[in-house]
Amino acid sequence: MAELKTRPNNQSVSAFIKNIEHPQRKADCQALLKLMKNITGKRPKMWGDSLVGFGNYHYKYKSGHEGDWFVTGFSPRKAATTIYIMPGFSNYPEIMAQLGKYKTGKSCLYVNKLADINLALLEALVRRSIDDMAKMYDCS
Repeated sequence: MAELKTRPNNQSVSAFIKNIEHPQRKADCQALLKLMKNITGKRPKMWGDSLVGFGNYHYKYKSGHEGDWFVTGFSPRKAATTIYIMPGFSNYPEIMAQLGKYKTGKSCLYVNKLADINLALLEALVRRSIDDMAKMYDCS
C-alpha cells in the first residue's frame, strides 16, 4: 500500500504565509489562519510544502488504506484558495446556498478571494464540519 506523501512537519506556518507572493491570497490566508485558530483552538501545522492544517485524525477505509490527515485547513493555490471541509458539503445545504461565490471538490472549497463569500457562514461551515468530524473520528 502506498504511503501518503503529505505529512505534518515542522516548517513555519508564519514563514509560509509571509512568502505568499500574491497579495490577496496572502491577506486571505492570514484571515483564514486567524479564523481557524479561533475556531479550533489548535496550533496550525504545515502539511507538506503548501497546506496549513489544524488538528488531526486517523482514517481507515474498507479497502485497508489508512492514514492521518488534518481536520480542517487551507492552501493558497494558483487558481484559488482551497479551504478543506473534510466531511464534504452534502450536510450543509443551507450554508452552501447562501455562502457566495465558490466552487467545490469532494472536500475542497475553492474561493477566488474571501471577499466573494460570507465569512460568518464560512465560520459556521468550518465549525459544523469539525463537529461532524469529531462524531466520525477520534480527532485531536
